[in-house]
Amino acid sequence: MKIDTSTFSAASVRTGGSPAKTGNASRSNEAVSLSAASTAPLDSPQAPPVNAAKIQEIKQAIAQGRFEINPEAIADGLLETARDLVNSQRKA
Repeated sequence: MKIDTSTFSAASVRTGGSPAKTGNASRSNEAVSLSAASTAPLDSPQAPPVNAAKIQEIKQAIAQGRFEINPEAIADGLLETARDLVNSQRKA
């Protein structure tokens, strides 16, 4: 699946933010809450598996400006997750 990235600035892709706007952009107040699994200690059974070496590798690639984003892979993964969710709800 192809994604049209012409409407996104490089800064929004790097930071995960919205497309860049010109002029004085106002920021909205948004609340963020974390689930219990996200705040569990890393050695707890609730914690998601963590690959510390991979995280460090990605951090280093971002810092060095060589981290590349593959929008096709992201879109494919998102669609697969949506299909799985729909299928799991049909079975229930």
